[in-house]
Formats: sequence, structure tokens, C-alpha cells
Amino acid sequence: MAGRKRRKMKSLAATAPNNGAASNEEREESDEQNSLFCVPVDILEQILCRLNLKENILASAVCKQWLAAALSVRVANKPPWLMFFPKFGDLVEFYDPSVRQTYSVELPELRGSRLCYAKDGWLLLYKPRTLRVFFFNPYTKDVINLPGLELTYQIVAFSAAPTSPDCIVFTVKHVSPTLVAISTCKPGATEWTTANYQNRLPFVSSIWNKLVFCNGLFYCLSLTGWLGVYDPEEHTWLVRVVPPPRCPENFFVKNWWKGKFMAEHNGDIYVIYTCSTANPVVYKLDQINKIWVEMQTLGGLTLFASFLSSQARTDILGVMRNSIYFSKVRFYGRRCISYSLDKNRYYPRKQCYDWGEQDPFESIWIDAPADLSAFT
Repeated sequence: MAGRKRRKMKSLAATAPNNGAASNEEREESDEQNSLFCVPVDILEQILCRLNLKENILASAVCKQWLAAALSVRVANKPPWLMFFPKFGDLVEFYDPSVRQTYSVELPELRGSRLCYAKDGWLLLYKPRTLRVFFFNPYTKDVINLPGLELTYQIVAFSAAPTSPDCIVFTVKHVSPTLVAISTCKPGATEWTTANYQNRLPFVSSIWNKLVFCNGLFYCLSLTGWLGVYDPEEHTWLVRVVPPPRCPENFFVKNWWKGKFMAEHNGDIYVIYTCSTANPVVYKLDQINKIWVEMQTLGGLTLFASFLSSQARTDILGVMRNSIYFSKVRFYGRRCISYSLDKNRYYPRKQCYDWGEQDPFESIWIDAPADLSAFT
């Protein structure tokens, strides 16, 4: 009996050092792992500030120190605001979809004008009676005039803010199915430059065409879905052999041509097709294979669709990601109509909308102001 006890004690004694060694190894491994996370705060902030919103949120889950540093450098994009142009009077309304708040301001400078385009916080406007074309910043009330031009049934776009040397204003209209007239102008110019270009494919201009500036080129989606491309540096125009995006089966109904929108983001071009009785369909242009690819998800991108110009944003906080926000507000200005690609449904529910009922010149998405000083 005593011999058995002695053998058991020896066995325990023999194993005790190994357990201690294992414990020391675990402690060393834990200390080494903790040292990876104990980065000086200033260096950690410099690292985290280079991450996008999604990566910042993931990094903040590492530990309390990383959470504090991630929050201190986290930057989220602001969504654009929806600007409503008054039919009568000078009171203009701006709707912030992130907080569902409406702001109002008197802008008599816009009296008698028609909306044309919006980009980088600037509006491009046209006065039909005087043929005046001008830029206007609704927050600073700055005005930049352009030479007069008759804009009838063509759309207009510009490449950058009019304060930028890269700003080019572009418009196209068809002379015949195989001939278009393209006019361009820069701020400070005394006249528009107009030239005619032949088309290999039919291209019909219309107020319902869509325009975006992407990678130094103007892309124009025609009424029937053909894509025209203008290079302002080379002064060339080409209707690309890209089959039009496939329409939903029930797309060709009354006012079908009004339910299309186009936006650009980081070199990618998106087209949205809507129909009052079907869910929206989103396509992205595959520039290499020259086809439109249907998107099942936007990968966190948010599209803001309006007739005259549409916008796209990444790194937006909350439930706005992977959704389309349309230029229509319901419930007495409290809720913007949107569609979630995650949930495959409209918000508010059953808010499918006939875009043929809406005036294309009544609203447009525009960059949010830096502050609210313009509304005080």
C-alpha cells in the first residue's frame, strides 16, 4: 500500500514540471498576442484612418483600445439631400434622408429656371425665356454664368464643380437617327463649341436620356438603351456596340421610358430600371466584355436616383447601405421611397411608384451642405 502511494507521488512530481512549462508557454503566447494589440495610440490611429468604414467597424471589435481608436478616426459619408424645386414662389425644400428632416430656404435666384443637372454641390440651370445657362450653389448662393444656348429636348451634364479647371459642360441632341450635334463649354468661355458626329448605330436624344461623367468620358444612355460615349479631350463620339440592359418582362407599359436612372461611382456605371408593378433591376457595365451585368447586391453601395442626375455613395452608416433611394417623399415629407436589395422590398411597403406621374424637373439629389448655416 505504502509502495503504491510512493509511486503515485513520484508520478505526480514527474508531471508537475511539464504542467508548469505548459502554463509558462501559454502565458508567453498570450503575452505575445496581447503585445500585438498594444500598439501606441497615435500609430494605431494612423493605421485605422486608412481603412474604409466596413474595415474600421471590424477592427473596432478587437479590444477596447482598438474600439476607442477606431471611433476617433471613423469617417462616414453623408448621403446627398433631395432638393425640391417649387412650382410657385421661391421657397425651396431640402430633405435629409438620414434623419428624415426637411429644411426650407428662400432662393429667388432660381425664379423662372429649370433644373438641368447637379454635381459636387452645384446646380446647372436653364432659363427658357432668356436662354440663360448658369451654375448656382444653393448653400453659398454663388452664381457662375455660361454663354446662352437653346436647350429644348436634350439633357446636359458637367464633369466637375464649375470652380474646377476640369469643368466641362456637355449636351447632345440628335439631328437624325444617325447624326448627333454635340455642344460643349467651359466656365469663362464666351461661346459654346458645337460639332456634328455620325453614328454607326441609331441614337435618339431625349430629355429622358441619362448622362454621367466617368473616367474622363461622358456616357449617355439613349431612350432605347444604347450607350453613346464622348471623349472631351479627343473630341470623339461613339455609340458603343453594347446590347441595351435587359428590361423586365412588364417594363414596356405606360411611361416606361421614365423609369430609368444612371449613376457613376469610382469608375463603375450603374443603370436602374423600374416599373410600377415590379421590383427595380440594377445593372453594372462590364467595360471589358461590353455587357450589362445584373446586380443581386450593391456590396454596401447606396444609389440615389432622380431623373436628371443620380448619385452613389459608400461608407454610409445605418440601414441605408445596399439600397436605392428614389426622388419621392411620402407620408407628408417623413419618408423617402427606397428599395432594399437585402430584403428585396420597397420601404414603405407597397410603395411601387409610376414614375410617369412625376414631373422630372421637380426634384434632384445634391450633395449635403457642410453645415446648416444656410438654413438659419
